Amino acid sequence: MFRYLLAAGIALAAYPASASELLETYFARLSSADHFNSNGKRLTDVAAIIRQDRANFHAYGIRDADDQSDKFFASKANRANLEAMLRSGTVTPAARSAIVNGTPIIYVEIYDDFVNVSLPE
Repeated sequence: MFRYLLAAGIALAAYPASASELLETYFARLSSADHFNSNGKRLTDVAAIIRQDRANFHAYGIRDADDQSDKFFASKANRANLEAMLRSGTVTPAARSAIVNGTPIIYVEIYDDFVNVSLPE
């Protein structure tokens, strides 16, 4: 866990200061279950995969050992806004590739109007 906390501190330092308020952060494992929607269709979009992970966690009780809870995406309406929030935020290139092509642990920073996603170091 110390490794994740250290990575979180490094990730925070990598982003410029923002006027937006950091609401919360969490780590999540994006397992194979998170790469398919409820109809069994393979997801290939970063935001869709992360949204499915949070739906699996909060709505369906499908949780990976490395998943942490968050309050923000417990709301279905907030999960619906994830795509727009991610467009306003950042996803590191390494995270983008790992999310679409693998089952990484990600670090998510939730702000009031955007989301940043990176990989723990």
